[in-house]
Amino acid sequence: MDCATPILDVRSPGEFAQGHIPGAVSLPLFTDAERAEVGICYKQQGHDQAVELGFALAGGKFAGFIAQAKQIAPDRQLRLHCWRGGMRSEAVAWVLELAGFEVSLLKGGYKTFRRWVLHQFERPKPIVILGGMTGTGKTDILQALWGLGEQVIDLEHLANHRGSSFGALGLPPQPTQEQFENALALAWAAIDARRPVWLEAESRRIGLCRIPDALFTQMEQAWLLEIHRPLAERLAYLVEIYGGFPAAELIAATERIRKRLGGQRTQAAVQHLQAGQPSAAFELILDYYDRTYQYDLQRRPRQAESVDVAGLSADQAAGALKLQTRQPESALS
Repeated sequence: MDCATPILDVRSPGEFAQGHIPGAVSLPLFTDAERAEVGICYKQQGHDQAVELGFALAGGKFAGFIAQAKQIAPDRQLRLHCWRGGMRSEAVAWVLELAGFEVSLLKGGYKTFRRWVLHQFERPKPIVILGGMTGTGKTDILQALWGLGEQVIDLEHLANHRGSSFGALGLPPQPTQEQFENALALAWAAIDARRPVWLEAESRRIGLCRIPDALFTQMEQAWLLEIHRPLAERLAYLVEIYGGFPAAELIAATERIRKRLGGQRTQAAVQHLQAGQPSAAFELILDYYDRTYQYDLQRRPRQAESVDVAGLSADQAAGALKLQTRQPESALS
């Protein structure tokens, strides 16, 4: 079996929703309520009674498991796991093998995968941080760098959030912290440690998702290239990204930072948004984000190197930044 072989996750729906191996397909042996019932039986009556209850609850589902597995893996090859590689995965594997499937159990189950995930962030990689104030187009430049063959991990894409009070607008719900870590670990493991990987400068939290401490420590110590654009370009970019959203959503996002922005600036920004003047509103809001960025920049142990990208498209800026990284390897260490 190769890495393209489907992975079936036979844990309960609630366990799967909390976190799963990216790309795995949920095929729960028990519902959440049934899993809880079996667990209570095990504690109160013991192993044998719990096993009997488990078969009583799941036995009628076996034909359905086989039918679903045929749709998921037409070649009848699949991988399968539960939490620890125990009875749930063994029971489903037994049923599917009887139906002619070639089944590979993931040793140690999802628990072992999670241990692997957390270990990944301790592995050092040569990082280049792309910094710059809000509205400089860092995400677009990262995408352009990827198009030029650079290694890039887009943390905001993995978190479904742009990292500000406005960051969730127009995006799907954020993943759980566990699922964010799972996706990030796979991306991190795929990075070639002989070449630099580009990451955007972020605070510890991207919306509700937290960058793992071991990785964040590496990011803080990494080389930072700080891009600069004039205010007019930044405002035009923000209007392009956010200006089309309903005023009510923009106002709600502005109100969430009232304490940090200040009452007068908040009220003035809200009035501009109500009047259909997003550029004027964003200019007031940038006061808070610029101060926050400067504070975070001053806390970094390594001084940033500035790159002026005024008037440059994302592709042109990416080309300039790629040239900037062509220097001795010690600069990336």
